[in-house]
Amino acid sequence: MLYGGLDARCAPPTILPGLQPKPPMNLTVSPIEPPPDRELAAAPVVPRRSILLLGFAAFVSAGTARVGDPLLPSIGHAFSVTTGEAAAVMAAFSIAYGLLQAFYGPIGDSLGKYRMVALTALLSSVGVGACALADSLEALAAARLLSGATAAAIIPLSMAWIGDVVPYQQRQPVLARFLSGQILGVVLGQAGGGVLSEIMGWRQVFVVLALLYLVAAVGLGLELLRPGHRRSVPGTGGALAGMRQMFGLLRRPWPATVVATVFLEGAVVFGAYAYVGAELQHRFGVGPGAAGIILAAFGIGGLAYAFSARRLVARLGEGGLARLGTAGLGVALLAIALAPALWLAPLATVLCGLSFYMFHNTLQTNATQMAPEARGSAVSLFAAAFFLGQTAGVAVIGPFFDRHGGVPPLIVAAIMIPLLGLWFAARLKRRPL
Repeated sequence: MLYGGLDARCAPPTILPGLQPKPPMNLTVSPIEPPPDRELAAAPVVPRRSILLLGFAAFVSAGTARVGDPLLPSIGHAFSVTTGEAAAVMAAFSIAYGLLQAFYGPIGDSLGKYRMVALTALLSSVGVGACALADSLEALAAARLLSGATAAAIIPLSMAWIGDVVPYQQRQPVLARFLSGQILGVVLGQAGGGVLSEIMGWRQVFVVLALLYLVAAVGLGLELLRPGHRRSVPGTGGALAGMRQMFGLLRRPWPATVVATVFLEGAVVFGAYAYVGAELQHRFGVGPGAAGIILAAFGIGGLAYAFSARRLVARLGEGGLARLGTAGLGVALLAIALAPALWLAPLATVLCGLSFYMFHNTLQTNATQMAPEARGSAVSLFAAAFFLGQTAGVAVIGPFFDRHGGVPPLIVAAIMIPLLGLWFAARLKRRPL
């Protein structure tokens, strides 16, 4: 018997009278751990309820970002414009969402990250509700601009707050679980938005989103009032000082490495992946609905990572996740580019989602630690770089796709992304502690 008692065959030795056994030597070795963050509270318990509410807010935010994709034909019909002209409502959201990512970090550091997420969720319910009441395309674009401006705060500030209250050793699996809300929002925003618009109409889709935002804001607000709510220490110097500090991060080697890597990741991966749906329709003759379902399989791979993140992190470590994740991305993108049959595409897309989040979640975790004294600013800079990378990649590949199709960009991305992963894994070994 190894645990739970002594083996009957191994009786304790008899001690001679007058002889007392010496106490055993203390051979306990204190584990060597990195110093705790200045903002980390003493209690080591992960605040699961607070993170669950942040995940729900991220779910609604991501759903709002992608819900317009299937609604464009209906919006165009409602305002007697083409689908391409209706895409102005998507551009309005994206521009505001991307530009304001970087500005919310210093504000969150100054006023409180969790408080800012609750406030912007409430404001987002107003902006999304205005979308349902718009009486012209211009009014709808303005409402989408407003909702993009407020939704931009939710995900980066949530990640920064998690970085404040969760120890680094536990942070990557926790961030992965939080990320599952965002992934579900993207999937259901694209798939659910189209289904709900057919049942209720496109205006009612925005009503549902406004109500979900309101639920998130109330839940977050009540959590703020709870006596046991974990609070991070606010930054010093105000929002303007935080803005200067945020851009000053780019002069430091490790933050500059993380920001450059996520920019290239967004440009390489999503620059090519953005045209996968169009490539599948062109090559296999499927419709937009079938292509959308295949693309939604990306989220299935992402959820698979979220649920297995703790085991993967423990087994592979950050460097292993970066190398294996980018290698998997290379294989998946190459499989999509060369797939001789349609049934291979969803399998490759699932692998693409799993592999992407193995790498991206590693970058996210490092982003929460690259400037603990200004975590909101650092994570917002990271998020802005990722978004700008996607925008740059899509813009560069677009004209090339029109002339040569999607296969060459996918092959180039399949070669470049593993090289990026190997480079980042090598830099991880020299990361300052």
